[in-house]
Amino acid sequence: MRRPFMNDPRQLASLEGQQYLVLRPSGAVAADYRAVQDAVLPTLPAGTKHPHTEHVTLRGFYEPDRLEDVRTVVRTWAAAQHPIEITTEAIDTFPAPWQIVIARLVRTASLVSAYATLTDTLAITDFRRLDERSLDDWTFHMSVVYGKALDADAWSALERSITREYAERPTEIVSEAEFVWYSGGVEHHEVMPLG
Repeated sequence: MRRPFMNDPRQLASLEGQQYLVLRPSGAVAADYRAVQDAVLPTLPAGTKHPHTEHVTLRGFYEPDRLEDVRTVVRTWAAAQHPIEITTEAIDTFPAPWQIVIARLVRTASLVSAYATLTDTLAITDFRRLDERSLDDWTFHMSVVYGKALDADAWSALERSITREYAERPTEIVSEAEFVWYSGGVEHHEVMPLG
């Protein structure tokens, strides 16, 4: 059984009605992510929010009444999409006011192409998209820890202790995407092979 991406009831409640298209690494990138998260969580206050499972979000939607329409468009994109190379280049942060520790990803040709073709696919729809940015403005990443509840001093200390560039970069190829939606306090998902 696949691990859910989110499992905290507060996070599940906050995601109600939303949908996401994500990539789930399962090799070297995933192993490195878990090592970083496992090392940092014990140093933070109990209850600090974080994803339960590593993932790269390509898009978010708020279309609770048009779930099937969104899913159909995403399936079409996935069927035409080649497998995607994911490489971690650094452990970094999105600074205040977000205060998120991230695994920053290399802008590989396949990842950039996937994002661009998804943008083109969605351009002809009127789906409500969440936190969407242009390709030039998007930082490909996996969120490790949500540190918004930390005070300024604790956040600064965490930033100093965690950020680093990789000399040897974990890399893997992802051959499927997942369409994830939140309804009734539960995470649901559909696996979509790429290509």
